[in-house]
Amino acid sequence: MAPLSWQLNQADFMNGLGRGQDQDCLIEEQVRTDRLHQLFRQSFAAIFGSYMAAAMLCWLCWERFDHRVMLVWLVVLAVTSLLRVKLFMDWFRCPNSERTPDRWELRYFITLMLSAGTWGAGAFALMPTDDRLSQALIMLFAVGMSVSAVSCYSAYRYMTLVSIGLVLMPCTFWLLFQPSSMQVGVALAVLVFSSFVVSATRKFSDALEKAFRLTRQMEQAHTISTRAAQTDELTGLMNRRAFFEHGHLLYAQCRHNQQPLCALMMDMDHFKNINDTYGHQAGDQVLRQIGGVISASFRQADVYGRLGGEEFAVLLPNTSLETARDIAEQLIKAISGLVSEPVQGLSASLGVASTHTQDQDLHGLMNTADKALYRAKALGRNQVAVAE
Repeated sequence: MAPLSWQLNQADFMNGLGRGQDQDCLIEEQVRTDRLHQLFRQSFAAIFGSYMAAAMLCWLCWERFDHRVMLVWLVVLAVTSLLRVKLFMDWFRCPNSERTPDRWELRYFITLMLSAGTWGAGAFALMPTDDRLSQALIMLFAVGMSVSAVSCYSAYRYMTLVSIGLVLMPCTFWLLFQPSSMQVGVALAVLVFSSFVVSATRKFSDALEKAFRLTRQMEQAHTISTRAAQTDELTGLMNRRAFFEHGHLLYAQCRHNQQPLCALMMDMDHFKNINDTYGHQAGDQVLRQIGGVISASFRQADVYGRLGGEEFAVLLPNTSLETARDIAEQLIKAISGLVSEPVQGLSASLGVASTHTQDQDLHGLMNTADKALYRAKALGRNQVAVAE
């Protein structure tokens, strides 16, 4: 059978590996969300730009194109544009928590394909068979639309490429099979241009994704470093510095709201004997268990931490002195019921104090609770003493 220390190290490694995988999954989901937000931010103007380009093309070639085809194209394009406007309105109206890729990516893709497909099909329907100037104008506007797609939809490579294909390819392939060498040359030039656009789209999309991922990784690293600087690594509770930082804020909040604030000061009984008799590893294990009990015993609004050694402190906002005493008694019982082999008979002493004068600050409150703690020690330990 493997030694216990090796088993613990293996368990820590597997837990760390699992946390690392969870963090990677979280970053990937955040990057997806960032890409979606970027897509909506940078593409709103494209709705109107697409319709204006179609209207300008029709105006320039009003005498050259079939008026009925132009009107049908503009009407259908207006309908698809309105669908996209409604999509954006729904997006901006919904709360941030609902702006998820799973909910919006497919909807955006469908409306974009309808709009791009309508644009490409309309341009193909307007393409004259014998008017080279009109053909050149149509291809010029189609190429312009593809360039704008790179700037508007670059957060999603597949959306960019599909929309470019729907706009450019119908007219391009038609020109490619025409008898005139000039028409074939224009089609080949557009295909060469498209290859460069595909490459630029890939690089642009990859650069955006790397930027989003790097930003999220830096945020995560900052969060981890901040938490590490405020956390006692042995118990997982706040360390002394973090406790007093949060404690001062809580004290000011309670004073502003005219709410009572109670402080608990707790010290393990005979902890030096535990270290001397069973070793520091056993003492550390006891402190870890105490940290677990404290974490499970208090509210999210409470502030609790390890001040050093075997000394712990808790701040209870909007809590009466009687309730704080009852909580302290329950904590004493919970610690007495702990089993931490080979240590037997764990116990702790607690001092309880409450804000009772307006001129008392947090340090004064903690000193009052500390005096009550020493009185609990003097009275025989394993009990709660309330400040007089």
